[in-house]
Amino acid sequence: MEFIINSDCFNKAISDVNKAVSLKTPFPILSGIKLTAHPDCLVLIGSNSDIIIEKVIPLTIDGGKVLEVIETGSVVLSAKYLSEIVKKLPNQIHLKVSDKQVVTLRTDEIMTSLNGFNSEEYPSLRQIDETNKIVISSNELIDMIKQTAFAVSKSETRPVLTGVNLSFNENHLTCVATNSHRLALRELAIDSDVSGSFIVPSTSLNELLKLIQNESGLIHLFVTESYMVFKSNTTSLFSRLIEGNYPNVSGLIPKDSKTIITLETKKLLMGIDRACLFASEWKNNNVNLEIVDGNKIKISSHSSEVGRIEEIQNVKAIDGEKELSISLDGNFLMDALKAVKEEEIKLSFGGSMRPVLLQPVGNSSYLHLISPVRSY
Repeated sequence: MEFIINSDCFNKAISDVNKAVSLKTPFPILSGIKLTAHPDCLVLIGSNSDIIIEKVIPLTIDGGKVLEVIETGSVVLSAKYLSEIVKKLPNQIHLKVSDKQVVTLRTDEIMTSLNGFNSEEYPSLRQIDETNKIVISSNELIDMIKQTAFAVSKSETRPVLTGVNLSFNENHLTCVATNSHRLALRELAIDSDVSGSFIVPSTSLNELLKLIQNESGLIHLFVTESYMVFKSNTTSLFSRLIEGNYPNVSGLIPKDSKTIITLETKKLLMGIDRACLFASEWKNNNVNLEIVDGNKIKISSHSSEVGRIEEIQNVKAIDGEKELSISLDGNFLMDALKAVKEEEIKLSFGGSMRPVLLQPVGNSSYLHLISPVRSY
């Protein structure tokens, strides 16, 4: 195997696939990155027990030549040393593999050699059923992940809640995340005949965000019973699925409310952010919301040692009962509000100990549910 490659392009691809490599694996070959040179591209693969990341470098990018393949073949190299070496090499890198799996990297007057692994010992990629796929625009997928994944549980006591539930049904995708105290739900119309419910680890989705955040175009999703594949033109991420049944959350969303108020999203977010300064003493970062004068909302929190903060904000609209006082986790509120793009947010209250429903005004495809906390 032999090729010449642009160092910046090579470094970026190594950095991407390196996110899937674990240095603590009991299998030394999995601490490496697999490089495969084809006549028309270079493919890099990094893998661990949860995800596999595949990156394709074509011969040209945006009309500029970045790769010249002299001889095809494959090798596995230590991810740690390959990454550190390529970072420090300028210009074009000439990589060549000997019959004994010794790899030389040469650029200008610099020459490095690395001992490689036999690529035949590296686990092969899972086969994809190309017919069983879903197509989503990268921007919509990025939005869905950003608006839900933060709400997953951080505790491993219920593994299914550490993932995001992707449910496909008749050209419809529902994305749900919950930790039992809050819930984020996003819906999207898609063109697909795939049906089923799949729980994807939030860690996989957060890695996917980093990989595709600068990509435009379409992402192809392929699903099986044990894994899901997200594929763009140059990047593929294979994620294991979490086994188990995700709770049915449809019955948790309140159908009626005693009080509905409409507020400016950014203004409310800034008010909650200020209140959180004094909320950290409480186990649940208590921030209190109270309707005052029939048409305003008071946001407050206090710390017995530090002090107290409160502010009054005007309400855009209020429907229903004018009496309300409720304590919520300020961090949960901030997470939900940060995920909202719309200028106005509607908060629906069913009582002081009932979950609060947050919905962007003019967007029925996204909602957030937050359970109240005790204020004593």
